[in-house]
Amino acid sequence: MSRHASLLPATLGQTIDAWLAEDIPSFDYGGYVVGDDIKIATLYCKSQGVLAGKPFFDKVFDKVGWNAFVLNNSCRVTWNFEEGAEIIPNDRKVEVAVVQGPARLILMGERLALNILARCSGVASRARRLRSIADSCGFQGIVAGTRKTTPGFRLVEKYGMQVGGADTHRMDLSSMVMLKDNHIWATGSITNAVKQARTVAGFSIKIEVECQSEAEAMEAIDAGADIVMLDNFNPSELELAAASIKASLGAKKQVLIEASGGITEANAAEYMVPGIDIISFGSMTQSVPHVDFSLKIAH
Repeated sequence: MSRHASLLPATLGQTIDAWLAEDIPSFDYGGYVVGDDIKIATLYCKSQGVLAGKPFFDKVFDKVGWNAFVLNNSCRVTWNFEEGAEIIPNDRKVEVAVVQGPARLILMGERLALNILARCSGVASRARRLRSIADSCGFQGIVAGTRKTTPGFRLVEKYGMQVGGADTHRMDLSSMVMLKDNHIWATGSITNAVKQARTVAGFSIKIEVECQSEAEAMEAIDAGADIVMLDNFNPSELELAAASIKASLGAKKQVLIEASGGITEANAAEYMVPGIDIISFGSMTQSVPHVDFSLKIAH
């Protein structure tokens, strides 16, 4: 088992159960057709990418066994690659794993397992590419995702970021306070928003403020923000603002500066400038291409 698998919550089985229930709310007609003879299915990868999502794939086939009325209810998955491996099919598909078990159970879990693996691997692949861009630029800061994830699928997508070498950023609204333009407009000012947030966040939860200018960033810092996000700055503006903010603070206060907004894989290198501690990418999960997998029973 990979080290990343140990991050996953004890409720993973319940999540898989819910997804299986969504896919099989009543009769499994196709399962009736194939029956419970033991079969072997091969998992193929047909496009280049980072393999991510093995624990989810394994759990699906564990769950279809426990949830089915089958005498021999065991589905066993044997992997040929480690989590996080780069798979390069070239001109042929690559055998990634083998699933052995009753035909009905293999097909019961097939689509759910493939959907998870394709999506998770797609996110991990983009995360890996973005981290590689940062390394090639000599950027020492954090490459992060965002909370722009698919409802109900956040765990898979955040896990993919981890496997790909990116930071997950905050997991949810309870993980960190992020004050955006709507929070500020609703409270009247950045200062008001930060001070109200601190009364409930206490000392252990960081506060980040989305800023549209250097002046807003300095107001947020003076109010007690731990992180300022310079949102939708162009690269030259970003570098100048970050340098000015760091110079103003000197050694008296440690504040992280995040860049975000309009940053993609295509232009990422332009934003990896001195003074920036974090670059976050909504594109790490939005419109990300999936890695192409298929599961075929031997015949």
